[in-house]
Amino acid sequence: MADMSPNMDELLQRGYRYALSLADDRHDAEELLQEACLSLVRSGGRWHVGSVLTAIRHRFIDRLRRRGLTMQSLDVAAEMIREVAGPAALTSELDAELERALGALRPEERELLYLAAVEEMTIAEIAKMTDRPRGTILSLIHRAKRKVRELLIAARHA
Repeated sequence: MADMSPNMDELLQRGYRYALSLADDRHDAEELLQEACLSLVRSGGRWHVGSVLTAIRHRFIDRLRRRGLTMQSLDVAAEMIREVAGPAALTSELDAELERALGALRPEERELLYLAAVEEMTIAEIAKMTDRPRGTILSLIHRAKRKVRELLIAARHA
């Protein structure tokens, strides 16, 4: 039996939010999470944030490959913003501006920004999970933050 975390609900919620940041909609995110959990159970894998997020990412990439797509074809659902920030945290105007700004990011920038900002993963953890060099991760996150900041400033002054 897999080593279960004492706070499985929180672990599954984090996994779902990450899956939602990758998937097109809630249904796809739920399926990704279920497939990842099943994979961990079958393999006897450890139940911690890194293993769950990695399993979700692998299932997502597998789906893209089956469809003949790549990570470049991702489009993050607007619901992810509301899931992350919470409905009371954003006004509808700021919500729309943030949605547009995040939508302007490249898919890999959105994914890495999500892992760093929401999941609070370290650069080393993200690099290991995504199999990318540390410098690439730092560069992509820096560019993503700068783009979002510039787009929000431009929207406020428009």
